[in-house]
Amino acid sequence: MESGRWNHRWAAILRGLVLGLAGVLLSPGAQADRLRDIASVQGVRANQLIGYGLVVGLDGSGDQTTQTPFTTQSLSNMLQQLGITLPPGGSLQLRNVAAVMVTTSLPAFARPGQLVDVTVSSLGNAKSLRGGTLLLTPLRGADGQIYAMAQGNVAVGGAGASAAGSRVTINHLSAGRVPGGATVERAVQSPVMDGDAIHFELSTSDFTTARRVADAINREMGEPVAQALDGRVVSVRAPGTPDERIGFLARVENLSIENVAPSARVIINARTGSVVMNQMVSIDPCAVAHGNLAVTVNMTPVVSQPNAFGGGQTVQAEKADITIRQDGGQLTLVNAPRLDDVVKALNALGATPQDLLAILQAMKSAGALKAELEII
Repeated sequence: MESGRWNHRWAAILRGLVLGLAGVLLSPGAQADRLRDIASVQGVRANQLIGYGLVVGLDGSGDQTTQTPFTTQSLSNMLQQLGITLPPGGSLQLRNVAAVMVTTSLPAFARPGQLVDVTVSSLGNAKSLRGGTLLLTPLRGADGQIYAMAQGNVAVGGAGASAAGSRVTINHLSAGRVPGGATVERAVQSPVMDGDAIHFELSTSDFTTARRVADAINREMGEPVAQALDGRVVSVRAPGTPDERIGFLARVENLSIENVAPSARVIINARTGSVVMNQMVSIDPCAVAHGNLAVTVNMTPVVSQPNAFGGGQTVQAEKADITIRQDGGQLTLVNAPRLDDVVKALNALGATPQDLLAILQAMKSAGALKAELEII
């Protein structure tokens, strides 16, 4: 009797574990993305700011003013604004000052008084910005208006030393950051609170995803408030008051959207030889022959010495030995309906990443590669 009770108890535990595991494996969230991860709200964006300034307090590692006259000109203009007039015709030799470009991004909904980080990059030939201080620098937007003011100590994540013509550098010394170094002076109005509707912009244009986003929002709201305008934009009718609209956005952006299989695509970086392909790539049956061609050029110096009484001059020349070697390539049958088969087939060819550039392009031209080929 006691044994039967334990058997029933263990059966109930195992049944619960199986149902829980099945729920995890079959849960829609396991095969879905949040709306906020695949789309953004139109109008909610950062704005790039840029400014020109001076970094002072460097330990002799600033600009060589003879080669960067704009550093001297900028310093003279700044001193004149502070009531200091330099004698005309003087030549300043400054080693503790560097001209820099200051950049940052103004976050969406930023308000006056908010602090943002800035990046400081050397514009001249300064060796290091380590230990320098950025002077008050206005940061302007694309419209020429000042949106922030930057100033502060520059943090450089590197170090360097030089002596007797030798120099050792760790990391990069010509750029640094000023954490919280810019104060927002002007806000940028966002259109997300205006109008009767808001628009979600998908990261990648896809009609199926746009349709699923609209359907998910309509199911969540219980009424048809969303419609797909095209393969990238979904328009949603939203509440009018700011508080209700913010709550509406917070509710919608966390909706789970069922994944859509991406288009088959192969990305090739011709500069580095990198090849990346997604899981939808396949190769129809085809035959590929691959062989390596190597050209070797050896230069050997040759000295021509004249006779003792010839009256000529010794002439030095070079002799070139050119060798061409080509490895034979055998036809290999390639048939790869899945990504792992594609990888195995390409590895079986013994091709380097640089060789794959030509092989994949040839497969695409032959109609065997079932994927979009993009070269970056």
